[in-house]
Amino acid sequence: MRRILISGASVAGPALAHWLHRYGFEVTVVERAPAPRGGGYAVDFRGASLEVLRRMGVLDELRAVETGMGETRYVDAAGRRIASMPAVAFSGELEVLRGDLVEVLHRRTAGVVEHLFGDSVTGLTEDADGVRVTFENAAPRTFDLVVGADGLHSNVRGLVFGPEREHVHELGFYASVFTTANHLGLDRTGVFHNSPGRIAGLYSARHNTEAKAVFYFAADPLTYDRGDVARQRELVAEAFAGQGWEVPRLLAAMADAPDFYFDSVSQVRMASSTRGRVALVGDAGYCASPLSGMGTSLALVGAYVLEGELAAAGGDHRVAFPEYERRLRDFALRCRRQAVDSARWFVPRTRAGLWLRDLNYRMMTVLPTGGLVARMALKVANAITLEDYRGAAVVQP
Repeated sequence: MRRILISGASVAGPALAHWLHRYGFEVTVVERAPAPRGGGYAVDFRGASLEVLRRMGVLDELRAVETGMGETRYVDAAGRRIASMPAVAFSGELEVLRGDLVEVLHRRTAGVVEHLFGDSVTGLTEDADGVRVTFENAAPRTFDLVVGADGLHSNVRGLVFGPEREHVHELGFYASVFTTANHLGLDRTGVFHNSPGRIAGLYSARHNTEAKAVFYFAADPLTYDRGDVARQRELVAEAFAGQGWEVPRLLAAMADAPDFYFDSVSQVRMASSTRGRVALVGDAGYCASPLSGMGTSLALVGAYVLEGELAAAGGDHRVAFPEYERRLRDFALRCRRQAVDSARWFVPRTRAGLWLRDLNYRMMTVLPTGGLVARMALKVANAITLEDYRGAAVVQP
């Protein structure tokens, strides 16, 4: 097996393409967007995911663009400090903007892996010779394997595993993030304001030259068109109407944001993320949600394990796919559980919950708990043992 199609060029897709190319596979990446997508929130790495980045050889590039974030402050409606959390709680051992990560990963595959930007898969038909793939624009082609790395709303998953409603489970929250001016003059730090069931925040980015505005709010399932950005902005504005602190100013800036993002906070739960010659990786197969703090890490680790097992099996998916799922299953489950636990602390739904959360945060600042916070953060991040696949045979033509 040599020809592999990867649908999706965000994080899991280019990471997988990097590894597969290194082991001699012929890789094509198809991406609906016309170019690698920038924007997005800050993502952090610790434990196993940091080791994956080290093995990829991209740590120096990422260190050059890391956010260098310090503590995060929580304030009341008047902007007065209520509590704070140390950098280790949110920024991990390395934190970068998602768009910067995508750029670094894309550079690793540009020129050596075929990319079909501005295109998308429309059909998948498997037979004894492989998977015949039809595209919106490109001519049909046959691949030995197909990997869906196309996110929470995976097109490949829908074509092979069935409707999204069977696999995507909402956690009862919605999230929005966009780039805006650093009008508070934040110096490598973030500020958040909570009210019951809502949190709005601003943190500095790109050496304090800009900032990321973040909104999370609790809500019953909302009906809206994912392509209707104007309506999505309205939903955020409605959810945060009448809120204090800097919320009105951030909502006003939302209209001009170049990279506005909005979606449900959801998880993907599947009995199996492989079927026949098709596999899912990252959010497409086992999304833990941003509330886990492990979504990007899980995608990178998943890509590493999938390529490693394919390389170790000489490209035989019948051997590699079951091992991929076995090795990743418990890690993905722990990441999803962490998201459910984190929601209670990040977006408490009641005033009593907010009071208890802030009290705990204040205690952390006066008690010698720095080491405990670090150990808790690493517990899930290290809940998988990474195999060393360097001895795997390079796939021959």
